[in-house]
Order: sequence, then structure tokens, then C-alpha cells
Amino acid sequence: MSRASSHALKHPPVTAPSEPAGATVPFPELAVAIERQRRRGRGAQSNASGRFEAEARVAFDDGWQSLDELPPFKTTVALDTARKVITRNDSPDIGFDRSINPYRGCEHGCVYCFARPTHAYLGLSPGLDFESKLFAKPDAPALLERELAAPDYEPRMIAIGTNTDPYQPIERDRKIMRGILEVLEKAGHPVGIVTKSALVTRDIDILARMAKRNLAKVAISVTTLDPKLARTMEPRASTPSKRLEALRQLAGAGIPTTVMVAPVIPALNDSEIERILDAAAHAGAREASYVLLRLPLEVRDLFREWLMANYPDRYRHVITLIRDMRNGRDYDSQWGTRMKGTGPIAWMIGRRFEIACERLGLNKRRSKLTADHFARPKRSGQQLSLF
Repeated sequence: MSRASSHALKHPPVTAPSEPAGATVPFPELAVAIERQRRRGRGAQSNASGRFEAEARVAFDDGWQSLDELPPFKTTVALDTARKVITRNDSPDIGFDRSINPYRGCEHGCVYCFARPTHAYLGLSPGLDFESKLFAKPDAPALLERELAAPDYEPRMIAIGTNTDPYQPIERDRKIMRGILEVLEKAGHPVGIVTKSALVTRDIDILARMAKRNLAKVAISVTTLDPKLARTMEPRASTPSKRLEALRQLAGAGIPTTVMVAPVIPALNDSEIERILDAAAHAGAREASYVLLRLPLEVRDLFREWLMANYPDRYRHVITLIRDMRNGRDYDSQWGTRMKGTGPIAWMIGRRFEIACERLGLNKRRSKLTADHFARPKRSGQQLSLF
């Protein structure tokens, strides 16, 4: 690490004296704060070890400004040799039971991303590692075709983009998502996509054909219309204007589109709910949804650290409002309320959203996908039917 030193330590929660009881504040000297120039274009402020690691390694300068000599964080991509690509879930408060993630980690670098803690399972940090050390699944299309060909497979909508964005920057060259769509189109299998990237418009040719058979719909997340906030909070995602233009192109091609106001962060972007919905409706969106900010596991400290670094004047107010909507905690994972929160502030956000949707004619009709066109792919070596 050049001439910089490294120190291993156990990492107990750090409590700020002026914070409410139980609050943790990630002080830079203890949270492996990375010099701003080194992490330019990244969302997280630090790269603390994951929760499964026995020790946390903290880099600190020895007085010779050695950390300044270290190179910027670069994106690296390793191959994920998974043997299955469809992930199942039985969560009672989401509308799908299976999903596909072509990648692990996400270069968009959204500081609030609830998927960050999954990098801890790889022995990596949910911080900067999550957005710079990525894993690609090049065999995903072939694996998907094999799984769809299984005799006991029953088709239902597959959700893509639920954990990491399938259209993050590396997809431009790797085209794994496009390969997946080609398999799904050939099999007549329904798919729902969630993204915050305008790259989705590259695949309009496939999606439009699928939409004609009620096989595809796309949801685009628009967190803010403020480009400065977006750049700070979602540094490598498409700009808000590009996302709205993507909605326009998708809707123009006859593809059912949804705008997701997600996440809603009190005192940061909640004032934009109506404007985002209005802009999306004028771009062609016909459905809308929202999700309240979620701060599970390491995301809590990463978000707090980012908030203190970028909006210190709002720090206490934002955290207080979040707790008011989470039963006094930073996060409450209770089924049924984890997406919307509880209490009067959460109720007000929900009513504002509903009133705006009613005024704009959103959610009048829900697009329904069908599995009626499903044709099971032929397995390798399988004899073709005579009839």
C-alpha cells in the first residue's frame, strides 16, 4: 500500500456522544474513509470489511501523504461460474417468486442500494468493493435455457434487476442481458425488468416483440430530477433526463412502462414525488410505484457516512424522520411494512403518492403478463416429437 500503513482491529459500533442512544456514526478515521480523488465517481465513502470478516483493516496515512499516491479505484470484473441462474424466493410482499441477476455487484454505485450487503458473502466490502469489484455470469443465457427445459419447470414471470442492475455499464460490452432476453423471447416466457439505465433502450427490438405477446414490461427507477443530487447519490447511473427519455422510447415502442420513485428519502427527495410522477406520466409511463428508503445491515452506516459527507446540515433531520417511519429504528424488516414504513410521515408519503397517481391517471390499468406462449426449450440430445 505504498508507504501507507495498515492496522487490523475488531470493529465495534461507534457511538457519537451527541446522537440519540443507540445511534452509530461512521467516523472517517474508523470507517476506512477513502480520499475523495481516489473514489471519484463512486457512491460509497469507505470500504470497510464485511460483517463476516473476523477483522477490519483500516488504512491510515503515516504522515508522508502516502495514501495520495495510491491509484483510483478501478472497476474489475471476475467471472461467476454459477451452475444455476434462476433464484427463487417466497417473500410475501413482492410480486414475483423468481428472478435472475446477470451480475453481482453494481457499478452504478447507488449509496442507498439494499443489495450492497450481499458482497459480504464473497468476503468483500459492501462499500467500494460492491461498486468496483464486479462478477459477471457469461453462461447465464445457456443456464437459463437449460433450466427452462426442465420437465418440471412451470413458467411464471421472471423478474430481472431486483438485486443488481442488469443494464449497468459493463452490460454494454458483455451483452449478457441481451442474451437472456433472446432465450426468453424464443421460449415465450414473461419477464419484468427493473433498471435505472437508459441502456435498456438498446434492446427495444426484442422487448417490443415480446410486449406484443404480453411477455415483457419495464420499470425505470427515477429517484430525483435534480442532476446534482443524482450524481452524488447514484454516480454512474443514467442521468434523470436520460431515464425519462428511455421511458418515452419504451412507451413509444408499445412496451408497458412503470416509473418507480425509489427510494423515497425523507427531507432529501420526498419533495419531488409529484414532479417525478408528472414527468414520467408525460413521458409515457402508465404505472407507478414507490419504495421507502431501506437501510439493512452495512447499508445503514454507508448511507449515514455519505449523508454526513454530502449533506451535513440535513443529517440529523433525515435520520430522525427515517426512524419515525421505522418504529424508532434505522430499519425494520417486517413483512408488509418494510417497503412503505409506518407512522404518520410514512402515511403522508403514501397519500401524496396515491393522490398524484390519481390526478395523472397512473395505475388505472395494470399490465398483465402471460405464460400462455411458453414453449419449453429442447434439451440437448432430446428426440424431437413426430407431431
